[in-house]
Amino acid sequence: MDGYTDSIPSPERQTVSDLKTHSAAVPNGDAVTENLKSHPSGTTEAPAQTPTSLEEDTASLSLEEPRVIPLSKTNVAASLAQADQLWSTSRNKAVQLRMEDSGLGSETPVTVHQLFLETVEHYGDYPALKSKKEGQWETLTWRQYYEQCRTAAKGFLKLGLERYHGVGILGFNSAEWFIADIGCILAGGLATGIYTTNSPEACQYVAANCEANVLVVENQKQLDKILQIKDHLPHLKAIVQYTGEPQQKAPFLYTWADFMKLGEDVPDEQLNARIDSLRANECCTLIYTSGTTGNPKGVMLSHDNLTWTAHTAATLVDFTYTSEVLVSYLPLSHVAAQMVDLWLSIVFAGTVYFADPDALKGSLGNTLKEARPTYFLGVPRVWEKMQEKMKSVGAKASPMRKRVADWAKSIGLQYNCSAMNGENAVPWGFMLANNLVFKKVRAVLGMDRCKICFTGAAPITRDTLEYFMSLNMPLMELYGMSESSGPHSVSVNNNYRIPSCGKVMPGCKTKLDNPDNDGNGEICFWGRHVFMGYLNMPDKTAEALDEDGWLHSGDLGKHDDSEFLYITGRIKELIITAGGENIPPVPIEDALKAEVPILSNIMLIGDKLKFLSMLLTLKCVVDDNGEPTDELNPEVLDFCQQNGVIATKVSEVIANKEPAIYKAIQEGLERVNARATSNAQKVQKWVLVERDFSVGGGELGPTMKLRRPIVAKMYEETINEIYAVAKQ
Repeated sequence: MDGYTDSIPSPERQTVSDLKTHSAAVPNGDAVTENLKSHPSGTTEAPAQTPTSLEEDTASLSLEEPRVIPLSKTNVAASLAQADQLWSTSRNKAVQLRMEDSGLGSETPVTVHQLFLETVEHYGDYPALKSKKEGQWETLTWRQYYEQCRTAAKGFLKLGLERYHGVGILGFNSAEWFIADIGCILAGGLATGIYTTNSPEACQYVAANCEANVLVVENQKQLDKILQIKDHLPHLKAIVQYTGEPQQKAPFLYTWADFMKLGEDVPDEQLNARIDSLRANECCTLIYTSGTTGNPKGVMLSHDNLTWTAHTAATLVDFTYTSEVLVSYLPLSHVAAQMVDLWLSIVFAGTVYFADPDALKGSLGNTLKEARPTYFLGVPRVWEKMQEKMKSVGAKASPMRKRVADWAKSIGLQYNCSAMNGENAVPWGFMLANNLVFKKVRAVLGMDRCKICFTGAAPITRDTLEYFMSLNMPLMELYGMSESSGPHSVSVNNNYRIPSCGKVMPGCKTKLDNPDNDGNGEICFWGRHVFMGYLNMPDKTAEALDEDGWLHSGDLGKHDDSEFLYITGRIKELIITAGGENIPPVPIEDALKAEVPILSNIMLIGDKLKFLSMLLTLKCVVDDNGEPTDELNPEVLDFCQQNGVIATKVSEVIANKEPAIYKAIQEGLERVNARATSNAQKVQKWVLVERDFSVGGGELGPTMKLRRPIVAKMYEETINEIYAVAKQ
């Protein structure tokens, strides 16, 4: 990498047996030995200089004293690179860690390799990854997984992966995705997930920004994107395709099998030297933000960000080593999926089942029934889809079954509200409801072993939360961001309040900046989960991290008396009307969804305008590619039948301005307006648009979060018409 020779000096290894710092930073280059749970690699003697290339890697080795990293008891000293700041925007510059005096915040920093190796040493023969090949589940044990990561790391070294350069991974979740990610980190690169929905231009931006030497793609579809842009990527040396054979033949193009053979002649000592140069306070992973308001930002995460956050999050759940099961299906380029699937699974030596690529188009249910996960994370849209499907099945049930289900759900909601409030009053009939309904629902969903059902990555409605509480499956809401390595506040079964996002993780702190009279302030984070900085973006980093090192989330929130955190809005999403009133859109949108369940997506409009209006979509059937169709979904069709509407398509409803549907929406809106705290918060106009929002359409991000600026631009004409009519 250009300028690498001017980078940080190689870390000094002073042994410090009793490190104590207060909410600030680890001294530069010190070794930390206290509280170490993992087994670090190599010997305690550091190389004179961190290797910068394959040739230097080899040259730095002494043949008499090879740096072998055995799968056996290893010595316990973890060193940190020299650092003088809490943040960095350079790929090769380390940061100080926000260490605490005691508790989880004082745990010894470890690298990804040290965390992984500890699990392999203790649980090497237990299953780690399960992939379905031709209808059969194939298993990799923890030892095989580790060895394959080493093999991949050697392959990357052979291909010329330079220290602190990216390996971009573009594809659906798979064992190869995990192995490429960790292999890259072991080889000293920056593991970089790229969303499969990205256009070729968006892929080019990320690959260029992380200076990717290698791109790992899933299939021909993703390969074709890269081939269109590869000539604009001067750092790119090779492309690896991990499923199927590329249609093209080229010297820079490798199948997964060929890639895994590449490093056969790379000696263990060479890889071990690279592993031994890794430092817990240096960058190892890049998470790119979705780029809703401009180019994506490369969130730099250190080894300690990943290992400390995973270890801390694991302390909040009641886990048993080797017994936990996860299903990997959410995009791994997103921090939530990566933290849970990749890093948490290492902490508790769990088993990860990979869903099929069409998981969100319908096959996820089958995988859940086969894997029967013990923890499950769903984004709100996943839970909403489950809710819709169960409601549509329930609508077809006999009157007797409907009555039993309604009775059971009322008991379930009563019980879970009581448990949530710490009363634990078990209502009469709960055991019967559990046996007749709840257990059967869990079994049908594949959730019969699931200890905690998590939701996160986007706001969820109270209606959906209460629906699952009524089925005795309360959803535990998480809150955090890419810049906090995933979680910051967490809800767990014995400690939650809807609609809060739980309590701050141990070892972390929350500050509410500039609170108003109601206690709403900007949520700021402190802890070892806070990111290093945005790659090559000092200005953006300075906006996110203040002078004291607090991360400013851009979200508004408040605490209740029990320290539960509630998100009340997003500063950038706040609508400031022409009259100067600040209005958070999500509560109003959620209120209308609750009043009119046939609506799918809602976007409030009114920034710098005289009144509020809304864009609305109806629930429709989604095709095999996850794209919305013109067909109304069963819930809407059911509403139509009950109200004498013969329309079966969204376009028919809009063309006829179907009175029953338009009336239901207007009446629902009037009920919402009646609860508004001021006239400025009342919605005066709305428009039903023909196409529901989707990831493919660009209106939703990869985790189904509404991309407001993009939707506003797409519907600019419609919005202008709303306000033009009002002026006339």
